[in-house]
Amino acid sequence: MNVMSSIDAKEQPATETVDELWYKDAIIYQLHVKAFADSNNDGIGDFAGLTEKLGYLQDLGVTALWLLPFYPSPGRDDGYDIADYGDINSDFGTMKDFRRFIVEAKRRGLKVITELVINHTSDQHDWFKRARRSDPKSSARNWYVWSDTDQKYQGTRIIFTDTEKSNWTWDPEAGQFYWHRFFSHQPDLNFDNPRVVSAIIQVMKRWL
Repeated sequence: MNVMSSIDAKEQPATETVDELWYKDAIIYQLHVKAFADSNNDGIGDFAGLTEKLGYLQDLGVTALWLLPFYPSPGRDDGYDIADYGDINSDFGTMKDFRRFIVEAKRRGLKVITELVINHTSDQHDWFKRARRSDPKSSARNWYVWSDTDQKYQGTRIIFTDTEKSNWTWDPEAGQFYWHRFFSHQPDLNFDNPRVVSAIIQVMKRWL
């Protein structure tokens, strides 16, 4: 046996065993941070409160936490209208609070699943604000789906027929219609644009 190889092996940290099929028998507890545990008595749940309750959740036998969207949002669709993919809704705490939560969850062996909504953004997202004021032929406008007419894709079902009469909404600032499968305040991202795909991948890597 090579002595140097033996020493190197001893100095290497133990490799963590990853169970890729952990979800098969996971006990998943879904929660909305804002409605779960309030640490500062402001009437809104937060990450500090959730972190304090991890022992309780573990005692229940929970092995994974499924968090509904917790990003900055106007709140017109319970947080599914994301206005910033890179931060925490300030009502729920800070990024430091989130990191502490993740550290404590990992220490207890709890998996964390988060909902990252990538079909659409809020119309208050900086990407959409930039798109609507940009030239129609520009790359920035192309981050969303636009048309001079609302007659395209007529065969596509309207999901919320009680509030939406069309999957297209006129934007007076842009001077065009924009496409949305959900509510009109949630414009769809254009995944035919490689820059959109790249940006979303970077968002995923950030949270991972």
